[in-house]
Amino acid sequence: MEITYLTPDEQGEVAWPSFDNDKKSVVTLGAFDGMHLGHQAVIKRVVELAKKHDAFSVVILFDPRPAFVHGWAAQHDGQEPTEANIDAEALTSVHERLQRIEQLGVDHVLVVRYTLAFASKSYIFFLGRLVGKLGMRTLVLGQDAAMGKDRAGDIKHIANLAAGAGVFELDVVDDRGPGEVRIPRDFQPEMPSEWGEPSDPLANATKAERRAWSKKHQVKAMRAWSSTNVRYLLAHGRIQEANAILGTPHAIEGEVVHGEERGRTIGFPTANLGTEIEGYIPVDGVYAGWLVDLGPVAADTDASAAQAGSPTERRWPAAISIGTKPTFSEKTGLHERVVESYCITDDWIDLYGHKVRVEFVGFLRPQVKFDGVDELTDELKRNVEETKRLTAE
Repeated sequence: MEITYLTPDEQGEVAWPSFDNDKKSVVTLGAFDGMHLGHQAVIKRVVELAKKHDAFSVVILFDPRPAFVHGWAAQHDGQEPTEANIDAEALTSVHERLQRIEQLGVDHVLVVRYTLAFASKSYIFFLGRLVGKLGMRTLVLGQDAAMGKDRAGDIKHIANLAAGAGVFELDVVDDRGPGEVRIPRDFQPEMPSEWGEPSDPLANATKAERRAWSKKHQVKAMRAWSSTNVRYLLAHGRIQEANAILGTPHAIEGEVVHGEERGRTIGFPTANLGTEIEGYIPVDGVYAGWLVDLGPVAADTDASAAQAGSPTERRWPAAISIGTKPTFSEKTGLHERVVESYCITDDWIDLYGHKVRVEFVGFLRPQVKFDGVDELTDELKRNVEETKRLTAE
């Protein structure tokens, strides 16, 4: 897979690369945050059509997420985020998305830096560039896709443009998943109060109860397979539902650093992640999952990332604790988070200075204060046993 990084100029113009003039391309575009089943369905269709028509399969990947750029600008007098500002709401890092896209057999990925100037271009102008520069013969989109200035280029308008121009086709993929879900507007992370995997609060509700809940929380309807829904589920500890949409365990990555080492004193030494964490950190609590060693940070980043999923990777079941510090981070605009993983192994492992991936399998319990060390130790032992059970399934 060939990866090309593109930065629009001050007018929002992109110097699109030229492919083989004798070969057309099948294109899709988006942030693809999380690379959930809906994203996978769209990209698999791109690859399928490209093979059918002997064309290039092309994914245009926006970075940062458009929602992050527009949200930041709205809160900072129209200023765009810099590369130093971290999108703490992103489900996955760009390199994680690229790995997943490559696994689906895509030929070319164009990583376009999303800027306000780029966003100001009309969808007609944008699609004209894709036809003229990339030789786009087919555009593949999900059912609620929209693009261009003010998101005016929705499926209906693009379909009319394709029919009228006759130079490209629009192929729409059903990427909704099992129906719609209702998500509170402007939801905030909320730690579950009970032990065990949280359930859907509307699972057994009557129509009247659903209406009352929807009105109270000012909900919006959204397709089940969406990054927003995954983010909402993770923000409420509903790991297994989120993983079902992702098609793989949700994960974050970071470097192992020295912590306060309090766990070591009671027989539960943990691998502590530093403040530079890639991926969306679920709500505070204790989780079951896996810790995967990606190698020393000093090693080549791409080579380290490539270890993920390889037969030689080192991985251990882990009980994972997440908490929030009172310290405020200027980079994310949020309070700093603490992620500690207790590896369930009889071997001594030293991961300081290593990049690791923390994968989440299920929610175990909320963060609570225990009356003493003995009570804490007993609970940690139970967490370990439950982790063994969940990671063995």
